[in-house]
Amino acid sequence: MTEAETRNQHADKQQNGGAMAETADDVFDDTYKEKEGKPPRMLVWRNIILMSLLHIGALYGLFLLPSASPLTLAWTAVCYFISALGVTAGAHRLWSHRSYKASAPLRVFLALANSMAFQNDIYEWARDHRVHHKYSETDADPHNAKRGFFFAHVGWLLVRKHPDVIEKGKKLELSDLKADQVVMFQRRYYKLSVVTLCFLLPTLVPWYFWGESLTVGYFVPGVLRYAVVLNATWLVNSAAHIWGNRPYDKTINPRENPMVAFSAIGEGFHNYHHTFPFDYATSEFGCKLNLTTAFIDLMCFMGLAKDCRRVSKEMIVARVQRTGDGSYKSG
Repeated sequence: MTEAETRNQHADKQQNGGAMAETADDVFDDTYKEKEGKPPRMLVWRNIILMSLLHIGALYGLFLLPSASPLTLAWTAVCYFISALGVTAGAHRLWSHRSYKASAPLRVFLALANSMAFQNDIYEWARDHRVHHKYSETDADPHNAKRGFFFAHVGWLLVRKHPDVIEKGKKLELSDLKADQVVMFQRRYYKLSVVTLCFLLPTLVPWYFWGESLTVGYFVPGVLRYAVVLNATWLVNSAAHIWGNRPYDKTINPRENPMVAFSAIGEGFHNYHHTFPFDYATSEFGCKLNLTTAFIDLMCFMGLAKDCRRVSKEMIVARVQRTGDGSYKSG
């Protein structure tokens, strides 16, 4: 990150009355310097084999798609939305960035949804995501997009983490996650919850309630749905760091990518998100292409969420004028 970018963040902190102070762990650390030389790349064959089998299974799920009943297809969409919310509204916006507050029932629901998504437990997901923001596009970034699309998309899971990722992750202050009983309970029973919620529940519901075959139940709402949610999430790390415009900050890699926003239910407004990581909506356009924001707003209406943190319009305009790439269109 450049000196200009650092000045931008200091200016934003002053304009926002110190709102970023509460989430210092997700603000870029300009003091970090990459070490000379690169450690050898060590393949994790277990992950390579499992990811290969998963995507082969997903392809078979695509083959079975025409034979799935309308109810099974509807159930697949429901499972997709629930598991995506476990990542977007849960692990990302609530637990990584603390951009809003959730009641105990909502936190339990989001933890269960996160287990259905099967993308590491909330504690590990939030820790790695805070490292990603704090050391974005450096060796300490778990999915550094400067290492290419494939690495940022899935390759980072197929090799050993760079030593700096591990080192910086250990130095983060994660007391808020450790103090959350829902987070720690999910972490303690994560494997059991994944087997039950990511695979058994999606498979057994259509089999039990409307007589779908176990094969279709397993490979369509189970494996195929899981693989699609995974790739939609990975696109935020890869495509949204490579393709798109940068209306808020042209000095950073993350981009505004509507296709990613659609597939990841609102997480593709990535230039905005990395510029203002504490904003609960991750976009200034409300619920537009942003089902996660619509969900959080609904939870607030129902009294299950509150204290949504937002960026002021004045702050957005000032930042656009100072660092935008000229592509900004309000509304």
